[in-house]
Amino acid sequence: MDRLATEIQAKGMKVFARIDHARGAAEAGLTLRPTELIIFGNARGGTPLMQSVQTIGLDLPLKALVWEDSSGKTLISYNKPSWIAQRHGIADAEPVLSKMTDMLSAITTTAADHQ
Repeated sequence: MDRLATEIQAKGMKVFARIDHARGAAEAGLTLRPTELIIFGNARGGTPLMQSVQTIGLDLPLKALVWEDSSGKTLISYNKPSWIAQRHGIADAEPVLSKMTDMLSAITTTAADHQ
């Protein structure tokens, strides 16, 4: 998660929040494998989409989940920008969506590959 946060910031985006679901579970007396959500973005990328259909603000800023599966492997999951746009009925946003998709792929790949 720290590598992902570093990559997000290196791409000029802001980390708005990190939510440690496993810690929350522990505070409630429950167990959960490591699971942390990071919320991040950049107004230059998200605002044009919100200008088109404001309800996309439900899914922006972007989010990624870093979690450990039952075999101990760490994974990074996120919703594809094209799915988010489709969910909100946004058409003709391919340049913005393509940029967001490329950026998400780059930061998650770099964070996952970095040792």
